[in-house]
Amino acid sequence: MTDTIETPPPAPKSRFDKFWDSDFAWSYRHSPVAIIASVVVVILVLAAIFAPLIAPYNPFDPASLNLMNGFTPPGTPNAFTQDTFLLGTDDQGRDVFSTILYGMRISLFVGAAAVLLAMIIGVILGLVAAYFGGWVETLIMRIADVQLTFPAILVAMLIFGIAKGVTPPEYRNEMAIYVLIIAIALSDWVQFARVVRGAALVEKNKEYVQAARLIGRGSIPIMFRHILPNVLSPVLVIATISLALAIIAEATLSFLGVGAPPTQPSLGTLIRIGQGFLFSGEWWILFFPACTLLALALSVNLLGDWLRDALNPKLR
Repeated sequence: MTDTIETPPPAPKSRFDKFWDSDFAWSYRHSPVAIIASVVVVILVLAAIFAPLIAPYNPFDPASLNLMNGFTPPGTPNAFTQDTFLLGTDDQGRDVFSTILYGMRISLFVGAAAVLLAMIIGVILGLVAAYFGGWVETLIMRIADVQLTFPAILVAMLIFGIAKGVTPPEYRNEMAIYVLIIAIALSDWVQFARVVRGAALVEKNKEYVQAARLIGRGSIPIMFRHILPNVLSPVLVIATISLALAIIAEATLSFLGVGAPPTQPSLGTLIRIGQGFLFSGEWWILFFPACTLLALALSVNLLGDWLRDALNPKLR
């Protein structure tokens, strides 16, 4: 008789190996657009987070400004101080490269916080509307339908104006960023609510929800512990795309003068300042902040488009 040699069973895959072999990771590895977009987003986000370490100057420290450096072209020594700036300076002698890094921090913070707040509001209202139905669903969805008849930027301007009007004058500059976040979030919650409601209407009639009701689970645990995890995929896609829209909305409001205050300028504020000098020859004050905003919004939007396709089971 011959002895048979048993081969040992293969070692179980680690979580990273399972993720790397998943359809999601395969789709990412075979999408050059998603890879380039994610690299650009990571670079810009890290540059904004570490702006105090990367920026050669603190553009919002009055003690470090020299008006003699004003309107210095990119890469050209100043005629008076002989200082050279990578992307030039603005009318107050601030380094444009440093202002972009600090301004991008404000734009990213406002955009991310506004999307997070809009997602929380929309998800809660969408779950409530789908689960309870009746007059609750009718009320929430009719409010959403009425809000959709107005452009989101006009709704944000209206909310920003009302909130700023009720804020004491001495706190308006300090609260302007938070008011801006609330204004953008309240103008952007509708799409989250509609998508979550549609998905939750399907989930609430499935067997696991009926079983949870039979064992005495309450409405809130069923909504947030059972239904919510199964409707998160479209929410994440919308959140990614909404981040680009929120950044553009913040830039638009700041460009119109109703967004970030001059003491905390965002990319939109920098573009508004540069627009005033565009036709006098100082093109770099507008050009470089506008290119940064374009690269940031476009990369996030492309990443959101890829994420939508990757999480769509019909396209697999």
